[in-house]
Amino acid sequence: MKTFEWEWTSFDGLKMYSKGWAPEKDPKAVVCLVHGLGEHIGRYEHVGAAFAEAGYAMLGFDLRGHGKSGGPRGHTPSAEAYYKDIDSFLAEAAKRYPSAPRFIYGHSLGGLLSLAYSLSRKPDLRGMIVSSPGLRTALHEQKVKVTLAKVLGAIAPTITLPSGLNAEHISRDPQVVKAYVNDPLVHDKTSTGFGRAALQAGEFVFAHAAELSTPILLAYCSEDKLAFPRGSEEFASLAPKGLVTLKRFDGLYHEPHNEPEKAEVLKTYVQWLDGRMNS
Repeated sequence: MKTFEWEWTSFDGLKMYSKGWAPEKDPKAVVCLVHGLGEHIGRYEHVGAAFAEAGYAMLGFDLRGHGKSGGPRGHTPSAEAYYKDIDSFLAEAAKRYPSAPRFIYGHSLGGLLSLAYSLSRKPDLRGMIVSSPGLRTALHEQKVKVTLAKVLGAIAPTITLPSGLNAEHISRDPQVVKAYVNDPLVHDKTSTGFGRAALQAGEFVFAHAAELSTPILLAYCSEDKLAFPRGSEEFASLAPKGLVTLKRFDGLYHEPHNEPEKAEVLKTYVQWLDGRMNS
């Protein structure tokens, strides 16, 4: 396996950090990672290694306001800004591997963004792995907060508040939780602009689910207290039949790739990728 890092500049001038994991030989396909809220691509080292071992390249970038990328922590001016960043990143993947089919792998916030991006942009993808997408969260059940996020996100988008994410809910593995809490690149910040963008992305996904044209492996966990399971199930029920493969991991928390059963989870992902390559 080989790894490599690079930086690029976003459409609005932010420095963006990227990393790749690839097999020594030409990859079967390239998997483009979109990570979750508050984290960064460095938390996916073992995922990149597993994909590379299976013959796939994985390329990831730290979202704006996250990890080693620029921008105020936890802030985006709009959902469209995220989509433009993904546009740029997919173009980079195509440039690096012009003959390789492309997949997106999005987790949590990244899963939400991947779904919204796919439905709005209709990119040329062989498929997407979406895990624990933030379609239904605690925020969605608090109508007052939803209204405030939309209003403040429009008139005062840079107000920043704690995300309220409980690290104990990401994984049942205490070492994963400890590493997350002590990771200097992890943050717990969200701006009102981010809140508005995330809510709008979620509403868009449900409103346009019937227009889905990209095959998806939708992985979710029965004990997820951060991205509620019913959000994944609801989306799958609205999408065209045959395009969404639902995979429920019973007993697991929010990050299936960081649970004690992670080897089984990653094997499931690789098998689905192989199936798409052979279809």
